[in-house]
Amino acid sequence: MSRKEKILEMLADEPGDTFLRYSLAMELRKEGDHDASLEKLSELTSDSPPYVPAYFMAAQQLVDLGRVDQARTQLRDGIDQARTQNDSHAAAEMSEFLASLGELGEDDEL
Repeated sequence: MSRKEKILEMLADEPGDTFLRYSLAMELRKEGDHDASLEKLSELTSDSPPYVPAYFMAAQQLVDLGRVDQARTQLRDGIDQARTQNDSHAAAEMSEFLASLGELGEDDEL
C-alpha cells in the first residue's frame, strides 16, 4: 500500500484531520498532481482557523510552477493569518520567502 493510499484510508476514518489532509496535499505534490495538491491546500486555508503551513507550502509550489504573483498573494495572506494566530515564526519565514521573490516576478506585468 502506498503512502497516499494509507493517508486516504486514515482520512476515511478522520476526514477532518488537518495533518492528514496536509499530508495528502504533500503526497499529491510529490506525484506531480499540482492542481489537486493546491486544491487541498486551499481547503486548509479556508478552514476556521486556517492552517498556516498550507499558505507557505502552496506558495512554494506556485513558485515551482512559475506562478510567482499567485505565490506572493498566498504569502501575504499567510503572513496575515500567522500574525492573527500569534505565530511569529511562520510569519517571519513567509516574510523572508516573500522578500526573496523581489518586487516583480517573471509572470508579472510591468
